[in-house]
Amino acid sequence: MDPSTWQRPGLRDALLYAVAAGLLGAVVSSVSRLELTRRSVPADRLPEGPVIVVANHTSFADGILLALVGRRLGRSLRLMATGGVFRNGVVGPLVRRLGFIPVLRGTDSAAGSLDAAATALEAGEAVGLFPEGRITRDPQHWPERSKTGAVRLALRTGAPVVPVALVGAHRVVGRTGILGRLLRNTVWRPRVAVAVGESIDVRRLAGVTDDRPPSDATVRRVADEVMAVLVAQVAELRGEPAPHPLGVPEDALSA
Repeated sequence: MDPSTWQRPGLRDALLYAVAAGLLGAVVSSVSRLELTRRSVPADRLPEGPVIVVANHTSFADGILLALVGRRLGRSLRLMATGGVFRNGVVGPLVRRLGFIPVLRGTDSAAGSLDAAATALEAGEAVGLFPEGRITRDPQHWPERSKTGAVRLALRTGAPVVPVALVGAHRVVGRTGILGRLLRNTVWRPRVAVAVGESIDVRRLAGVTDDRPPSDATVRRVADEVMAVLVAQVAELRGEPAPHPLGVPEDALSA
């Protein structure tokens, strides 16, 4: 599985995406209430052309939820998903046809994931990803400090970043007892609140004025600034201040 060999979905695949989104939307509606409580994007739509959509990560349901949010805002997101999804004999062929991008963490092919995402953006696609790189391990479900991949991708392609906060997704599907929780949710549907922020010009934040790549320190700073916007959106939806405005650092998780 070479993540760098991304191909733009064709018309049939676009129709498949629409059908899959419709079916999954019906399933999600039966076990949760997905509510876009705040939309800062113009005309309640994501920008046209290349765009990177980033979201906080609290549950196994986040990928589906983010894809459905994208559809509501007029775009079919090409999600960056863990390589295990693509190795599944049933789901793997489907997500490939939908234009999703495998992320092979901890392997020599990991860099190819960003290459594939850059190819998708160059084709005018909307790419969705979770900058934390994993489901948060914070017991209170606050976002962790982000990795730098999303910012590096934005600097490389010039695509704007749109932050999307998801609050309540962990009540839809948790780490354990998945079947039991889903059955319970058909009776008491949990609310998933969604806030969509304004586009962020990452190159402007980094002060990029030419083709020279910014320093690693600058990339780290900008990644923290972008994550701070997302964390603030999560805090607003939760109605409480974030204990770590830049995301929960690793040492706080292990403390």
